Amino acid sequence: MADWILGEFESEEELLKAARELRQNAQLDVETYSPYPLHGASEAVGLKASKLPLFALVAGLSGATLAYLIQFYTNAVSWPINVGGRPPHSAPVFVPITFETGVLISGFAIFFALWALLRLPQPYHPVFEVEGFRRASIDGLWLSVETAVSSETERLAERLRALGARQVAVVRDKP
Repeated sequence: MADWILGEFESEEELLKAARELRQNAQLDVETYSPYPLHGASEAVGLKASKLPLFALVAGLSGATLAYLIQFYTNAVSWPINVGGRPPHSAPVFVPITFETGVLISGFAIFFALWALLRLPQPYHPVFEVEGFRRASIDGLWLSVETAVSSETERLAERLRALGARQVAVVRDKP
């Protein structure tokens, strides 16, 4: 069971300052919510580099290798036909299909890896219970702190108020 402490802030600067302070001083898991991208938010909450480019690279190279090997096997080993005097293994002929298959497999890998990394679909999260949180998609700037220790909940709520939150709400996860 976890508790989420949500705080709504007036400005981007206050939100990012509070996120930096909570993450650096208390080593907490902090998340920001806003209707538009915030410059510096990823650094403020301490996001790590994405693993998605690695998935794309590995899948793209695997797809291209597989496409090349299938073409090589088909044209040079299984069914060698001399067409126009070209050799059975003519690498330049294999380039378009190899490239396109690499791109296709890479695209599929990115799509499914993104769903897995973001744990989608996630139609419900306890923070959706806060009535004012609906404004996070319109004009609200929210910050959430997750804690597993319920004795820290009130202390963190007071800390958010001290950092300038105009509204603070506590959400408890239902078992």
